[in-house]
Amino acid sequence: MFSNTEIGIDLGTANILVYTKTKRVVLNEPSVVAIDTRTNQVVAVGTEAKEMVGKTPQNIIPIRPLKDGVIADYDVTTQMLKAILKKVSKKMGLSVRKPTVVVCTPSGSTSVERRAIHNAVKSFGAKEVHLIEEPIAAAIGSDLPVDEPTANVVVDIGGGTSEVGIISFGGVVSCHSVRTGGDKMDEEIIHFIRKKFNILIGERTAENIKMHIGYALIEHEGEEVDVRGRDLVTGLPRTITVTSKQIQEALRESLESILEAVHATLENCPPELSGDIVDHGVTLTGGGALLKGMQEWLANELHVPVHLAPNPLESVAIGTGRSLKMIHKLQKAVK
Repeated sequence: MFSNTEIGIDLGTANILVYTKTKRVVLNEPSVVAIDTRTNQVVAVGTEAKEMVGKTPQNIIPIRPLKDGVIADYDVTTQMLKAILKKVSKKMGLSVRKPTVVVCTPSGSTSVERRAIHNAVKSFGAKEVHLIEEPIAAAIGSDLPVDEPTANVVVDIGGGTSEVGIISFGGVVSCHSVRTGGDKMDEEIIHFIRKKFNILIGERTAENIKMHIGYALIEHEGEEVDVRGRDLVTGLPRTITVTSKQIQEALRESLESILEAVHATLENCPPELSGDIVDHGVTLTGGGALLKGMQEWLANELHVPVHLAPNPLESVAIGTGRSLKMIHKLQKAVK
């Protein structure tokens, strides 16, 4: 029995990642739970539940209990965490009892939202729960020297929120959090296709469009993709062709809101650290960092080097796990 397991959890709006020191990222699944409304029982969690989105009978509802990086449905989140921990136990072949858990929270979250995350994790039997701000976790996971007195700028574009933070000497010097991320981009694509073509598409289709032909605001060779959806006039299925230029225009508002957050953070940077930013640049992490042309676009807009983290999707989870060694430096445990 491992009673003193240490676990890092990236409780993301789109995905939950669990990191253990021995086996690195042991679980990476969508933050979706399928609930049977008649019995209130959890039917499926993670990948299995995400595959059900838009395809279930009336009594089974797929729920995303995290919205904009914070808990929207407390009870469902607790059930999801318990199910996720069971999966981790099976994968690792050990009993995860009374683990010490580090969970990351958005830098803009309120004390009530932080307490909800703390209580949800505590309720599945954690011995100690530490909360760490997402920009710090992302910086540690991106191999940046966070405990040195130099400026490390992280732009973490997640599912529900985008976090921009300047970290120096183990703490956040300046940060901004906007509730714009991958989910908002998917919504923009759904809205655009509905308005332009009178076709209704689902979230999964919108996400696939974004991944295949989504571009940041840069010049590029046009690409096309066929999209299937429901015609809102006839009610029948229909296929249309969408171009990357159209999707680029649909994403403009979300991308500009992320850029504004970066500008606002850099404007609050102390002059001493500004020189470091010119030298070291900005590190991009999170799933949104993988949008085509993102690196090039930000480099053009900010006039500083922009680097992609070694593993953008897992940076926060890796940083959350690694932070256990330095947690006393970063912050005290929330009892």
